Amino acid sequence: MLKISDAGTSDPDVTLWLDGDVTGRWVECLRGSCDVALRSGARLTLDLGHVSFADSEGIVLLRSLTDRQVRLVNASPFVAEQVRRVRP
Repeated sequence: MLKISDAGTSDPDVTLWLDGDVTGRWVECLRGSCDVALRSGARLTLDLGHVSFADSEGIVLLRSLTDRQVRLVNASPFVAEQVRRVRP
């Protein structure tokens, strides 16, 4: 399960707090939430401080978001390294 919460930041900045696992169907939920924010022209930040696991699809999504200038903050060293290693 993945909980996605808006941190209530001001326009044009949006921070989404993630809590749980970026896996399975939750990957698409996260993609949708990010797409909404990015379409509005927001500068998006994902706070991964409470992400305990991301499967391969989740890691690929996180990497693709960084390629779209989304900032990832507070990722565990393991998740950060997995994202870094994925080839664009």
